[in-house]
Amino acid sequence: MTTSSTGTGDVAPAVHEELARLRESIDNIDAAVVHMLAERFKATQQVGHLKAAHQLPPADPAREAQQIARLRALAEDAKLDPAFAEKFLNFIIAEVIRHHERIAEDAGNGETPAT
Repeated sequence: MTTSSTGTGDVAPAVHEELARLRESIDNIDAAVVHMLAERFKATQQVGHLKAAHQLPPADPAREAQQIARLRALAEDAKLDPAFAEKFLNFIIAEVIRHHERIAEDAGNGETPAT
C-alpha cells in the first residue's frame, strides 16, 4: 500500500474503500443524531408548553445541573470526554431555554405557540 504524507500521492484502492466505508458509517451516525435531537426537541417543546400553561420558569437550574452530572457520568462510561459532553449539553439546554422563553412569551400574548 502506497501512501503520501502530502495527500497527493497514489493511494491503494483498498484505502479508498475503507475510507468510504468509515465515512458511510459516520454519515449514518450523523443522521441518527439529527433524528434523536429532533425527537428530543419535540419532547422539550411539550415541556415548554406545560411550563407556560402553569407559569413555570423557562429554566430549571437544579434539573440542568442534575442532567449535566448525569451526562458527564455517561460520557465517562462511554470513554467520551466529559467536558465535551457537558459543552454539548449546555448548547442544547441554551436552545431549549430559548424555545421555552418564546413559548411563554407567545402564551403571555395570547398567541397559540408554535411547536
